[in-house]
Amino acid sequence: MARMPVPREPRRFYDGGTLAGDDGPGEPPDPGTDPRIVLERHAEEGVELFELERRLAYLDRHVGELLVPASPDFRTDLTSVPALFTWLVPKTGAHLPAALLHDALVAGPDDPSSYVSTDGVEVDRVEADRIFRDAMADTGTGVIRRWIVWTAVTVATIFVGRPVPWSRARQWTYRVVAGLTIATIVYLGYSSTSDLFDRSWWGAVDVPWMGERPFVVELAGGLAGAIVVPLALSLLWGRLRMAGAIAGVMLAVLLHVTVGLAVIAATYVALERLARRSPPAAWTLAAVVVVASLVVFGAVSLG
Repeated sequence: MARMPVPREPRRFYDGGTLAGDDGPGEPPDPGTDPRIVLERHAEEGVELFELERRLAYLDRHVGELLVPASPDFRTDLTSVPALFTWLVPKTGAHLPAALLHDALVAGPDDPSSYVSTDGVEVDRVEADRIFRDAMADTGTGVIRRWIVWTAVTVATIFVGRPVPWSRARQWTYRVVAGLTIATIVYLGYSSTSDLFDRSWWGAVDVPWMGERPFVVELAGGLAGAIVVPLALSLLWGRLRMAGAIAGVMLAVLLHVTVGLAVIAATYVALERLARRSPPAAWTLAAVVVVASLVVFGAVSLG
């Protein structure tokens, strides 16, 4: 069955009032008032987290009203995105209300495994992922971004140890297929890169979409392979084939970008540690880099 597009309905988000506490019963939700996202910053064990001082309300199309957080102990890191990918999905933006909603619906390690809506409907992790995608549509988040984000949380759901509405056999099938997909794409990407630069890297195999062709043709073949192969592998994902297709294509197309960003990030972290622990060594290294750059620049420029 084809998925019907979700129309943008921003009024599905509204002010959720406040939780009951020692000082009173709290404020009730108000469907006529825009959501008020009031955050209090906390630094816990060196990690920046935020507390929602007011509840966020969302009227889902299937489970009814959701009021989050359910506990005053709730903490969020806003949109849970690895630092390497914040250029693609930033921590905040139009999708923030949906991200906060999803964070609150997805139980922490010491919390109950599901959330119950005000209509008494139990929301498990898989349903929370679907709600996240629909809620992003209501906030005006772009179609591509919301499907990328939904794919990311779906893959996390596959590997998380929390209860999900699947049998143990199905969950392990998803895990094996996802792991096989990732390993296959990384290995073929490694082999394709070896072929592209006409090198014989250890363990690399010849792939038919590369071959002995002009560089531009091989590059085009590599890009085509980065799309076709993941789409074929996604058929193994069953009902989650859309997540498999998006995750696979994203991994294949962005593999080299991700490796490059990872190297840059690791270098930055190493330099920060060096500067903090031994400033003289950091200044010495900086001087060496500058002098070496001047020498290379002069040699190349002057021939």
